[in-house]
Amino acid sequence: MSMTNAAASAGRRVLPNHWDLIALAAIMAVLTAIARAYHGISAPLPTANAAAVSLDYWALPYYALRTALRMFAALGCSFLFTFTYATLAAKSRRAEIVLIPILDILQSVPILGFLSFTVTFFLGLFPGNVLGAECAAIFAIFTSQAWNMAFSFYQSLRTVPRDLDEVARGFRLTGWQKFWQLEAPFAVPGLIWNTMMSMSGGWFFVVASEAITVGDTTITLPGVGSYIAEANNEGRWDAILAAVATMGVVILLYDQLLFRPIIAWAGKFRVELSVGEQVERSWVLSLLQRTNWIRLGVRPLFDGLRSAAMWRVSLPPILPKGVFALKRVSRAVDAIWIVVIAAVAAWAMWSVVAYVATELAWPDVGEVALLTFYTLLRVLALMAIATVFWVPISVWIGLRPRWAEAMQPIAQFLAAFPVNLLFGAAVSLVLAFNLNPDIWLSVLIVFGTQWYIVFNTIAGAAAFPNDLREAATNFRVRGWDWWRQVILPGVAPYYLTGAITASGGSWNASIVAEFVKWKDQTVAAHGVGAYIAEATDKGDFPRIVLGVAMMSIVVTLVNRLFWRRLYGYAERRLRL
Repeated sequence: MSMTNAAASAGRRVLPNHWDLIALAAIMAVLTAIARAYHGISAPLPTANAAAVSLDYWALPYYALRTALRMFAALGCSFLFTFTYATLAAKSRRAEIVLIPILDILQSVPILGFLSFTVTFFLGLFPGNVLGAECAAIFAIFTSQAWNMAFSFYQSLRTVPRDLDEVARGFRLTGWQKFWQLEAPFAVPGLIWNTMMSMSGGWFFVVASEAITVGDTTITLPGVGSYIAEANNEGRWDAILAAVATMGVVILLYDQLLFRPIIAWAGKFRVELSVGEQVERSWVLSLLQRTNWIRLGVRPLFDGLRSAAMWRVSLPPILPKGVFALKRVSRAVDAIWIVVIAAVAAWAMWSVVAYVATELAWPDVGEVALLTFYTLLRVLALMAIATVFWVPISVWIGLRPRWAEAMQPIAQFLAAFPVNLLFGAAVSLVLAFNLNPDIWLSVLIVFGTQWYIVFNTIAGAAAFPNDLREAATNFRVRGWDWWRQVILPGVAPYYLTGAITASGGSWNASIVAEFVKWKDQTVAAHGVGAYIAEATDKGDFPRIVLGVAMMSIVVTLVNRLFWRRLYGYAERRLRL
């Protein structure tokens, strides 16, 4: 009898159950949608007189599919960039000297201003095919996702708890094993929340990336972004509302089907000795865990990944170990490296000066320096306001998994809301009430950048060890003492990562927010963002280069002298 029951139980485990059928139906639906979108991706380029994007409501599902595929393709490239670039910056002191300042500049410089060069490159790779324009659009979305994810991963690798690092050394784990068994799992919770922020930030670039202009020819890719742009041009507010509603549905779908299962799965990577009363849940993850065939199908893949993570891979040293052990040689190498970096920076600066000097003079440089100072004050003030307002709210949400589950899709939608839809209201209010553009246009900057602080602070609070919370409760640490001694030090590394990316994003957003055009009306604030936007509108390349160069210099100095010092303090004194 027992053998019969065992055989029946084994048969039930081998045969598919109704959860398998549901999961397989969902997987087939996704594959079918991807196959349908592929036909449009591989099509030839449309002619110059081809019909524009249709504003028919029934076209929105297909447009949403095409936009979602572009965003996930960019997300895949962002993960590849994050795991290589951020890891190299965190592991190599000499590489960090170069890579982190470059990352500071990349997240602040208006990449869309250079989109025409990348469009020409990708269209040359795939002549006469939509795939070239698709790659250019994916690259534009990539620039809105990768920097934030790289900073998050870099921060996590630099703040791995010391006791766990000592345990890894005690087990004699190689660099490869330590990365996959300790460092990457520790970085997962923060990386997931920043990935959600990056996906939401990508919607801002969708509008610009799906309508690509090369010379006198405009290539419009089908998508939600091009639909919004077309509806905006025609003044169709009903179509704009339909596109925003479609965007909300797409965000809700990938939140439920992708991000929430990953957050629930990543809960096991928290560094804590006790488990909280509330844990993250996901109906999709529960469904997959109840399947038979799906689990059996993916088990060899997971087993292979676990086996690969335990390979004893250690990279051979470039020179014998004894050479690196000599401090004198190491200092000499550092000096040579810094001299090379300084020489490259000096050459780049001289090239900029030589180009700008063809049409501009020193008074122009002084004007741009003053405008950059105005934008700096605007960015710092907005950062302070966003910090005071959002940090307490984000901590409260992050410490309560149920609230975090409910607020997760709402926060993603608010972060993804296209700020350019507010331009008409902003211009109308400023002109109708004779408001000061230097103050009221600044609100447009904070709309897009405050969410970096929100998502990172929620991630820090969610990753805060439950045993430390219980210890604070047992010692009756309450009120301001709890904020000052417990939670603020715990979330500080995450907050600083969000603040650095928000600061860079604010400089980038200033180009859009300080120079707002709506129909035949223009409102401008005093700042380097408006200077660059106006120069771009006129095609004045020397002024564009001067504005971007001044912005890059100031951003690098602020990050080096302010944000990186705070970051270093948090790394030394506030690690778990």
